[in-house]
Amino acid sequence: MSDRVPMTKEGHQNLHAELKKLKFTERPAVIQAISEARAHGDLSENAEYHAAKEKQSFIEGRIIEIGDKLARAQVIETENLSTDKVVFGVTVLLADIDTGDEVKYRIVGVDEADLKSGKISVTSPVARALIGHPVGDSVKVNVPSGVREYEILKIYFE
Repeated sequence: MSDRVPMTKEGHQNLHAELKKLKFTERPAVIQAISEARAHGDLSENAEYHAAKEKQSFIEGRIIEIGDKLARAQVIETENLSTDKVVFGVTVLLADIDTGDEVKYRIVGVDEADLKSGKISVTSPVARALIGHPVGDSVKVNVPSGVREYEILKIYFE
């Protein structure tokens, strides 16, 4: 896998923080839990031991995954980008043509996406449809519930 992983500076910092927590807090804690569970005797019927080993496996897998993403990270500096059209890292204010409802999305990397906080992945259908369009454009987006049409009201960086 040599594909670059686009992310914001904030997303890159968050992955570094998660990696640090996994390596220096979570990993030692699970090693200690495994050690304590071993002390209880028969490992074949020791639920605490099996749970700790499973957690250790998850932690080690996540460490490898984050390390790979950080190695392939393409941190996109948004400070000097234009807001003439929708690009990675911008926040977009949209109006649903049918309902008139306004919605705000920030286009971020895959690992940063969080719909509840208004962050959508650059690979999502909405983001892919919006990329390259200026303010005032009407964009049709194929979403699971059908086709939605949005007007781009504002493009800016937060």
